[in-house]
Amino acid sequence: MTDVVLPCLNEAPALPWLLGRLPDGYRAIVADNGSTDGTAEVARSLGARVVSVPSPGYGAAVHAGIVASDPDDGLVCVMDADGSFDPAELPRLAGPVRTGPARLCVARRRPTTRRAWPPHARLGNALLAHRLRRTTGLDVHDIGPMRAARRDDLLSLGLRDRRFGYPLELLIAAARAGWTVTEVDVAYQPRAEGTRSKVSGTVRGTARAIRDMSAVLAR
Repeated sequence: MTDVVLPCLNEAPALPWLLGRLPDGYRAIVADNGSTDGTAEVARSLGARVVSVPSPGYGAAVHAGIVASDPDDGLVCVMDADGSFDPAELPRLAGPVRTGPARLCVARRRPTTRRAWPPHARLGNALLAHRLRRTTGLDVHDIGPMRAARRDDLLSLGLRDRRFGYPLELLIAAARAGWTVTEVDVAYQPRAEGTRSKVSGTVRGTARAIRDMSAVLAR
């Protein structure tokens, strides 16, 4: 059974569709990062395991979920819980890691509509990805929130960022460790009604994420 870590902050409206779309052989770990909308209760009622994460931050939630994942299967996936990704695509990311040669497989978002990815967020992501390719040589085009890797590999990297810089730190650390990193196109759709993006939903949120990631690049 492959665990899927879902970092959550007030994502209750998205969970019924999201958890209902998990493929056979995949199970959800909802890393609840202080939700006030009943996210944890909804997740439990739908059969998900819930891990409470008191420390704020995307990276804190992802790390706690990975630590809580089952080491027996060894493979763990991570994806946003806002309904913008279809869990049915998870096997496409897990496959290159399970069968090799990839140590990390990341999603490249392909918007299904113009409103799925606001221009300010898309531009910020493209600039960071360009800097990443130039500094690491990784052939990736998205600092995206959907990925697959082996649990022990992820923990061995000793990632420190607990905020929005986590996905970028992961890619930099993977490059330095000599990992084979692959990128898979996935559909990116508007998030579920009733949820609000902490990053792309506002220019301020995007600026905060870029700030966190820029700090990682400057290390």
